[in-house]
Amino acid sequence: MITVVIIVLAVLVVTAVLLVSTSIRVLREYERGVVFRLGRAVPSRGPGLVVLMPVLDRMVRVSLRTVTLQIPAQEIITRDNIPARVTAVAYYRVVDAAKSVLEIENVRAATSQVAQTTLRSVLGKVDLDSLLSERETLNEHLQHIIDDQTEPWGVKVTAVEIKDVEIPDRMQHAIARQAEAERERRGKIIAAEGEFQAAARLNDAAEVISQNPVTIQLRYLQTLIEVSGNQSSTIVFPLPIDVLKPLVASAEERQTSQTSRTTAGGEEGQRKKLNEALAAAQAVLRRSVPNGRADQLDRGTAEQPDRGTAEQPDAGTADQPGRGTADQPQQSNPS
Repeated sequence: MITVVIIVLAVLVVTAVLLVSTSIRVLREYERGVVFRLGRAVPSRGPGLVVLMPVLDRMVRVSLRTVTLQIPAQEIITRDNIPARVTAVAYYRVVDAAKSVLEIENVRAATSQVAQTTLRSVLGKVDLDSLLSERETLNEHLQHIIDDQTEPWGVKVTAVEIKDVEIPDRMQHAIARQAEAERERRGKIIAAEGEFQAAARLNDAAEVISQNPVTIQLRYLQTLIEVSGNQSSTIVFPLPIDVLKPLVASAEERQTSQTSRTTAGGEEGQRKKLNEALAAAQAVLRRSVPNGRADQLDRGTAEQPDRGTAEQPDAGTADQPGRGTADQPQQSNPS
């Protein structure tokens, strides 16, 4: 009989220990417990020691820590019809343990699917330049959209980050060429602005120098002093145009005088040749006509010394020989 009593007491003690062990739970600081009593939800418990009614209560642990969700790579086509492969990461945490258990079966899987679809829809509405340069704006936009969809589940999406954007190699080369052209354009614009400012400064300096012409000479001398310090340099001395003007004028005067002397010498040479031709013609006439007619011819040419060399061949030599040769046969026929 005593043995039976001891066995019964031992069974009761073991049963009590089992009941106590199943009814007592300890929740950590970042955990909450959703308790179901006979299938109905009661207010959440935790953190710390939680006592449940044996057999009647069942508790589900929910972690409130931030979860890192790796979004799988998504193949998208941007607004400017460029294919790209985008990977992202999302951060979320449970803010309402009861809703995360009652409203959704699997919080992690549901949040992942929402993030994937939202990533495709949002990034498909922007062009490639915005996708590469405006990531912060896109991250905020994605975070707001995903958070609005997961809020009924008691889930708060704290951040969404676009981690990587992969584009085809040919598009990478095209973007590199575009960036190089853009840098060249900016360089040319900066150089043009510098030349414009330098021209404005030079204009101001020219106005100051024009007030006193000696200033430019002093500037030349100062430049020579600065350049002469380097022995291996070649010195180019600029000569003002004002200095060259008198030299050019004197050269033009000398050329004009030489041209005039050459013209005068040519006229004298022509006159000399005409006189020589006239003398030769007279000598031929003297040999071809009688003595009396030659004397008349000499007197005719002597009476007209002032008519010039150009008129003598026409009046003295051309007409008289014609008359002399024409009259001579008339005088010889009667005899």
